[in-house]
Amino acid sequence: MRQTISTPDDPSLQVLCSELLELNGTMEDDAAWPARQIRLCGEYGVFEWFIGVEHGGQGWSDADITRGYLVISEACLTTSFILTQLTGACRRIQDTKNEALRNRLLPGLLTGRHLATLGVSHLTTSRRYLSGPAMQARQTDMGFVLDGFSAWVTGSTQADSVVIGAELPDGRQVLVALPTDRDGVSRPAAASMVALSASQTGPMCCDDVKITTDDLLAGPVEDVLLKGSGGGAGGLQTSTLALGLTRAALRYTAGEAERRPDLQVPVNALREEAERLVVMLLSAAAGEPSSEGPSTVQALRVRANSLVLRATQMSLAAAKGAGYASRHPVGRWCREALFFLVWSCPQPVVEENLRELAGLADAVE
Repeated sequence: MRQTISTPDDPSLQVLCSELLELNGTMEDDAAWPARQIRLCGEYGVFEWFIGVEHGGQGWSDADITRGYLVISEACLTTSFILTQLTGACRRIQDTKNEALRNRLLPGLLTGRHLATLGVSHLTTSRRYLSGPAMQARQTDMGFVLDGFSAWVTGSTQADSVVIGAELPDGRQVLVALPTDRDGVSRPAAASMVALSASQTGPMCCDDVKITTDDLLAGPVEDVLLKGSGGGAGGLQTSTLALGLTRAALRYTAGEAERRPDLQVPVNALREEAERLVVMLLSAAAGEPSSEGPSTVQALRVRANSLVLRATQMSLAAAKGAGYASRHPVGRWCREALFFLVWSCPQPVVEENLRELAGLADAVE
């Protein structure tokens, strides 16, 4: 019987992460869904962190959730990335005014027996303006009918339900908890990516899919994603994952530096930078000012992106040829770091990172 993790300082969190780290090595070999890792998270009560006490969860604060994500992402970025999507869906379901839907789904979500994920990126990207909304909804007497697709759904081949958004002809939007076995839903093979392929992130397609009010989470309203919490921690999750991966890379390089003095100065400099960013991150998650300076979501993301790229490449330089092997953790970390340049990365962040890469910006500090 495993001990439920009740705080970020609970020793059981380190036990979980040790198990995740042990499973991490071969995950990407066949891009297989990390079912065992997700099951472990359920057994240790991780899904309870994100659900309020009034609904049977533990109701962790955003700052504590951020600390938990930091530790898990240091052990296994794929698992922590999947968790951000599953728990983002959990929060949307928790916040719905549709009490019957919430009561039907939350018990399974709390334990991980029922897996829900997010399919909402098409509501916020430029793709929706190219030739109309990627996912369209039309209203009927019974509810709605969905047609279209969501391009990047994590766990698309594994989820039992998807919190998916769609747009009506008048511009209003709906958010629904779509069962993936509903007639008209198809889940093509997930994308083979540079890294994180085991997250099974791929398209979800709807062809004349009928939705009743029983499935409705929110809407129809304009900008439905602005209603309720959903993301948690003010959009800091991706920066948290970047800093967790940074810590993994720096832990390796620091180990190498114990017998190679040439590494000590650079690794210490990046470790100090990482810890300053963690202080800023936790302050931002708690809604508090940081002694390290301004900690806007965008500024943190720019700096976290920069740092994770530099830290993983430093670990590769330290590992030399051995790290260039595809199965070496250092090689995997370098590939995983590229994820932060493309996943949920606002254009201003991209521009700042491009300026730094081109040598047009001051050092990111």
